Amino acid sequence: MVKIVLDAGHGGRDPGAVGNGLREKDVTLTIVTKIGEMLKEYERVDVHYTRTDDQFIELSERAAMANRIGADFFLSVHVNAGGGTGFESYIFNGNVSKETVSYQNIIHDEVMKAIGDVRDRGKKRASYAVLRQTNMPALLTENLFIDNAGDAAKLKSDEFLSQIARGHVEGMAKAFGLQKKPPAPPKDDGKLYRVQVGAFRDKKNAERLVEELRKKGYDAIIV
Repeated sequence: MVKIVLDAGHGGRDPGAVGNGLREKDVTLTIVTKIGEMLKEYERVDVHYTRTDDQFIELSERAAMANRIGADFFLSVHVNAGGGTGFESYIFNGNVSKETVSYQNIIHDEVMKAIGDVRDRGKKRASYAVLRQTNMPALLTENLFIDNAGDAAKLKSDEFLSQIARGHVEGMAKAFGLQKKPPAPPKDDGKLYRVQVGAFRDKKNAERLVEELRKKGYDAIIV
C-alpha cells in the first residue's frame, strides 16, 4: 500500500496569491480534489489530505500530518505569482534521497506532457517548510501564474485543471508502479430479458437449437 498525502496550498485566512479573479487557495483545492478522485482508479493507494475545505493549517502541521501517518510521499500543490508564466516543481535544497529526485523527474515530466503548450520553468530546489519538515520524499509544484492573464485563463478552465491533475496522477502512478483497478462487472438489475432468436419451418432444427441453448444454461423453449 502506498500512502500519499495531498496538500492543497494555503486556505482559510491565507488566500495565497490573488489575481485575475482567482485565489490560489481555491485553485489548489480544486486540483488536489481532482488528483484524489483520479487516484481512486488505482489499486493499493491510501490517499490522505491536509485539508478538504477552506481552512487554515500551519505549514508545520501539514508536514506533521504526513509524518504521523508514515506517508510514502507528500505532494503540495500551489499556483505561482510574480509576473512569470509556466510550470515548475521543487524538492528540498538540502540532503534528499535518490527517490525524491527520481519522483520529481518523473512527475514533473508527466505534468508537462499533460498540460501541453506551457513553458517549462524547470526542476528546482528550495527550503520550503513542507519540503524541509517532512520525513518522506516530498514535492511542491507551482502550476502557472495567477497574475498572468494567459495563465489565469487556463486556470479558470475546469478541463485544464483536470489536465494538471491527470499529469500529477500519471506521474505518481509511474513513480510508484501503481496498477489500475480492473473494470467493475456490470450490475445485475434483477430483471429478466427475453430474446427471440427466429422462426424455423423444420421443427427438428428448432428443437436442435433449443437443446444447444439449454446446454449453455439458457432457458429456451419452442413456442
